[in-house]
Amino acid sequence: MSAAQRVLLCPTTMGLLLQSLFLLLLFLLGFCLHPAAAFPKGCYPSEEEGLKTFRCSNAQLTEVPKDIPNDTNKLYLDFNQIPFLPRDAFRDLPLLLELDLSHNAIARVESGAFQGLAEHLHSLDLSSNRLVSVSKDTFSNLKAKVNLSNNPWLCDCRLQELIRAVELVADSSEGIVCDSSTQEEHIGKSFLQVIADTDFCNVYKKTTDIAMLVTMFGWFAMVISYLVYYVRQNQEDARRHLEYLKSLPSKQRQSEESSTISTVV
Repeated sequence: MSAAQRVLLCPTTMGLLLQSLFLLLLFLLGFCLHPAAAFPKGCYPSEEEGLKTFRCSNAQLTEVPKDIPNDTNKLYLDFNQIPFLPRDAFRDLPLLLELDLSHNAIARVESGAFQGLAEHLHSLDLSSNRLVSVSKDTFSNLKAKVNLSNNPWLCDCRLQELIRAVELVADSSEGIVCDSSTQEEHIGKSFLQVIADTDFCNVYKKTTDIAMLVTMFGWFAMVISYLVYYVRQNQEDARRHLEYLKSLPSKQRQSEESSTISTVV
């Protein structure tokens, strides 16, 4: 290779080297500026119908992710293994409109789990989980339509109060079935069908009232028994004392009889 060729090749090689360094710098800047690398495996942001969406469907999650963009409008956490929802689980998502938690292993929802979502959330899917009993206060002030179908519900007063406190998704009520119940004949039936004939809360109130009456009667019987025993015991003591007095000389007997009578009175 001649000296002239080397001179011509050198600027080209330098240019390629500079271009490679520039591309590497851009890559590093993109890595630092975009938080996507922090998302759990299987989760990704997207935009659907003009709404910012974050999908974590079937991502083998065991808890609610903590690095969800706070401008998310639709959040999909379905088909995972999330066992419970802690307090303030979605506190940093003030713009959330839809929340899909279906097909998980959720058995417990702490009070305040949906705190901060009352203003915007209009759809909440908790179907196909392991919910047995949830307090109505869990959904306090929540205006979203809720899907509670396909859970192993315990049909009792607590579930009755919950159903009255939320707005159910249309056609989802038939999927709320009694897996267990305070009355065995209700098992396997739709809860709405059951409460058409049974008021669980009224039955509970009647049972509580009866229990209180039985308790009060028990205490009353104990008091009466004690009073009868006390009177009889005193009468027996007085009788014995009078018999003793009769066996004494008359003067001493009269004095002690007066004392006994005054004592009894």
